[in-house]
Amino acid sequence: SAVVGLRAQAPADGFTAATLGTERMGSGVVIGEKGLVLTVGYLIVEAEMVWLNSRDMGAVPGHALAYDQETGFGLVQALGPFPLPALPFGDSAALAPGDAAILAAGGGRRHAIETRVVGREEFAGYWEYVLEQAVFTAPAHPFWGGSALIGADGKLLGVGSLTLQRGDEKGRRHDMNMVVPIDRLPPILDDLLTYGRLNRPARAWLGLYAMESDDTLVIGGLADRGPAERAGLRPGDRILAVEGEEIGDLAGLWRRVWAVGPAGSLVTLRIARDDAEFEATITSGDRARFLKTPRLH
Repeated sequence: SAVVGLRAQAPADGFTAATLGTERMGSGVVIGEKGLVLTVGYLIVEAEMVWLNSRDMGAVPGHALAYDQETGFGLVQALGPFPLPALPFGDSAALAPGDAAILAAGGGRRHAIETRVVGREEFAGYWEYVLEQAVFTAPAHPFWGGSALIGADGKLLGVGSLTLQRGDEKGRRHDMNMVVPIDRLPPILDDLLTYGRLNRPARAWLGLYAMESDDTLVIGGLADRGPAERAGLRPGDRILAVEGEEIGDLAGLWRRVWAVGPAGSLVTLRIARDDAEFEATITSGDRARFLKTPRLH
C-alpha cells in the first residue's frame, strides 16, 4: 500500500515534451508520514499537474517538489490527506548479484513481481547521466518507472528507472530493469526538500545526446537551442577528445565534461565530421534553466 500510481501532465511547450511526452504515468513510493512520495524524476520534470492514485485513498493531487538530475530521483508532495504507510530505507549498498527482492508498481500485489539482482555496475546514459553502482534486476517489470525495489525485510532499496535489453553468448535477449539505489537519496534529501535541487553549482550541460558505436562516440541528437547546437555541432559528428584528452566511452565523456567546471564553463571538444577534424568550444549551460518550473496551485 506504500507504492502508489502516479500520473503527470507536462505542458506541450515544455523543454522535455518532445522527448518525454506530455502525459506520463508510473509509480511512486511513500517515504514520509505527510504524503512525501519518491519517484523517478523524468515522470514529473516540468509537470504542471500530478495525481497520486492509491487503492486505499483514491486520487489525490500532488506537487512536483524536486528533481535531481544527478541521481534521477524526483519528489512529489501530496496536497491532500494521504495517510499511507511510509517505507523505511534499506541498505542498498549491501545488494549483490543473486539477492532476491520485490519490484512493485502502483496497484497492489497484482502489480508486484519477484525479481533478483543480476548486476551492480556503472550505468551511463546518452542524456549526460552517469550512475555508479546501479542495480540491475531480472525478470524485468513491465511498469518499471518509479516502481519500488523492496527487500526481504520490507525496506526500500531503490526506485525503478529503465528497462534494458542485453544479449548472451547464445544470442538470446534478456530484459532487465535498472534501479537507482536508495543509498543515493539520504545525502541529498535535505537539499531537495529545501531548494528543489542540490544546493551547489549546477553541472556543466552540453545539450547533446551521445552514443557508443564501433568504439566511437557519436552525437545522435541535439537539444533544441542547447549549448552544443548553438556551437554548431551536428548529429553524426564524432567526439574524439575533451580538453585534449581522448575519450573512449560515455561515462568517460560526461565525467571529463563535468571536471572542466560548473555550468557556464567553456568546454572544448575535438570533433570529426566526414573526413575533417576540428575543435569546438561550447559554453556549457545549466539544464534546469531550460525547464519550466511547476507552479503550486
